[in-house]
Parts: sequence; C-alpha cells; structure tokens
Amino acid sequence: MKTSLDYIELEDKHGAHNYHPLPVVLSRGEGVFVWDVEGKKYYDFLSAYSAVNQGHCHPKIVSALKNQADILTLTSRAFYNDTLGEYEKYITEYFGFDKVLPMNTGAEAVETALKICRKWSYQKKGIAPEKAKIIVCDGNFHGRTTTIISFSNDPDARNEFGPYTPGFINIPYNDLEALEKALNDPDVAGFMVEPIQGEAGVFVPEEGYLKSSYNLCQKAGVLFIADEVQTGIARTGKLLAVDHEHVKPDILILGKAISGGVFPVSAVLADDEVMMCIRPGEHGSTFGGNPLANKVAIAALDVIRDEKLAENAERLGNILRVELSAIKHDMITIVRGKGLLNAIVIKPKNGKEAWDVCLRLRDNGLLAKPTHGDIIRFAPPLVINEKQLMDCISIIKKTILSF
Repeated sequence: MKTSLDYIELEDKHGAHNYHPLPVVLSRGEGVFVWDVEGKKYYDFLSAYSAVNQGHCHPKIVSALKNQADILTLTSRAFYNDTLGEYEKYITEYFGFDKVLPMNTGAEAVETALKICRKWSYQKKGIAPEKAKIIVCDGNFHGRTTTIISFSNDPDARNEFGPYTPGFINIPYNDLEALEKALNDPDVAGFMVEPIQGEAGVFVPEEGYLKSSYNLCQKAGVLFIADEVQTGIARTGKLLAVDHEHVKPDILILGKAISGGVFPVSAVLADDEVMMCIRPGEHGSTFGGNPLANKVAIAALDVIRDEKLAENAERLGNILRVELSAIKHDMITIVRGKGLLNAIVIKPKNGKEAWDVCLRLRDNGLLAKPTHGDIIRFAPPLVINEKQLMDCISIIKKTILSF
C-alpha cells in the first residue's frame, strides 16, 4: 500500500513544481472533514480557497453531476443545449443581473470581465481605440494569466514572466483619495477590486470603502467590477461581500464555490447595457456553459440558499474571531476577517513561523495554509456547525500555546 511519502515523491518527480503544498495527502472528503491516505481525519480549514463552501462532496451537488454525466456532458457553444438557458435564467435571477457569460475558472472570468469592460469603453464611453485603462489595487490577486500578473505586485507571480500587458493603473487598496485621483484620467474604463483581499492575507477594507468607491466610479462614468471569486457565494456572511455595503457592481465575477468544488465553473454577470457589447465570435470557451457545469452550479447555489449558509457564516464567523482574539500568546499579532473568511498574523517565535504552526495544526487534526509567509487563513466549509467550530478553536488554541 502506498504511503503519503510515495504520493508526494510521485508528484515531485512527474509534476511541475509550481506549488508548495502542506505535506498531507488527501484521499477522501465529506462535509467539513477530509482523510489522508493513511486514514487520519482532519478538519478542512481552507475549503480549497473557498471553493468548497458547501462542504466536501455535498450529496445534492454530486448527484446533479452524476445524473447529467449519463445524459450529455459537452456540446460546445456551436449548438444549443437544453441546460444552458435554464442555468442562465436561474443565475441571473439569483444575483439580479440581465445577462451571464459562463466560463470555467476564476482567472478566465477575470479575463472575460476585462475584455467586456474594454469593449464597453470603446462602444459606449467613446474612449479612443487601444487607450482604455483599468484601475486595480496593489496586493491584488486575480489569477496568474499573463495579463493578470501584469498588474500584480507579487514578485512570485510576476518576476521573469514579462513583457507585461499595458493598460492598467495600480493604486493602494482601501485608499479613496488615490482612487478619486486615478479616476480623473478620461481614458479610465473600469475599477476592478476584491471586496476583501483574500490571497493578500484577508485584508478587510474600512467600512464604507466599497460604497464610496462605487459612487466615485458612477460619478466618473467608470465601471465598478467586483472580483468575488473567493469572497462570493456566502463566504463573508452575505451572498456577496459587496452586499455588506449594498453595492451592485456593474460587472460581477464569480467562480470557486459556484460549483461547490465539484466541477470548474465561473461566471461574469452584467446588465444588458454592458454585456450586449460582446457579439458572436468575440469571446467564448469550448467548455463554458457545458451541461455538467450548468446542472452542478444550479444545485450548488440551491444548497447555499436552502441551508442558509450565508447566515451560518455570519454567526459562526463572529464567534471564531472573538475566540481567536481571546488566545493570549505573543505569536498572534492580528486577528481579522468577515464571516468565515478570516486570518491570523503570526509573529515568529524561537525560529518557528506560520508554516511551522500549520504543520503542528495538521498534526493536531486541522488543515490550514500560510500565505505571504506570516499569515494563516482560516476558512472552513460553511456547513460547519457550532460544536465543530468550538472543537477547531480548541485545536488552534492548543497548537498556538504549544509554541
């Protein structure tokens, strides 16, 4: 029987070294739990970067996948299929937009939103050809395609991948003055922002930042683009993170939990005035809007609503932050987050850092992963209950106090 080390060595030999995983090899998942190949059980406190909000292998979502897999999996968009219209009606009504453009991954959805924004700016705003600019924020993480890393300031994502795509203005996150100044440029077409910067370490902007940013964009005639790939689908205690400030983006980007982690699905939503700028042949994807994705996404969004997962994230997130803040130890310097998207900032102690904390959390039955060296994200599946959460808090406290 193969051990964890065997599987790790197999990946190391035959796979590109573009990830540095925590050394644990998972073979099964159910709800908030995962099991490694040796049979040890863990709480999942990362949720595949918030893709598994509905819990691992949710029976309703898996059933939708299995049922459709026996009927029809792919037609491409060369033909109509009998599931896409149903899904498009469902998701546009669910989020309150006129139209959806279906894609597969979060990065694809971001690229789609950028293209739609630029197309709109030439057709509707009257910006001269090739002159459109889009404002983004320092510390952003929107994906790793060539265009997206062109406006990243993360050296790991960016270095030695140039030349870079022009047309972007970087400003500090959570800085309305900088945004207002950048919006003075008449060639600005859009402002793309994460309502909470997840990969940067769960940076939550000041209250009112999103609403004020939206208002500034409206005043300047610029599209407000919300990247909710990680923050959307109930993770922060509302269906969307922008809902905390009652903002309806001009373009909404979704991915990850839109399928509950069962199948790659992403989506870009906008109203007709923006979306209808895209015409046949100008953008697409062979797999975008495939029958499996359509049925899976409907089931996944049903689960969010039926099981009141946004409400659960709001209630348990408040408990989690209170309990984490009560841990008295000089390794924890900051606790922050919203809903069940949270992070602690770790101060090294006796040569031990966030990575070491995560290794010991693993040993104690809880899986989390560091980001940017000193930050640990805590984002369990939203199906977690209070008893399970308190058990996890005990593991975290025991682990921290062991240093």
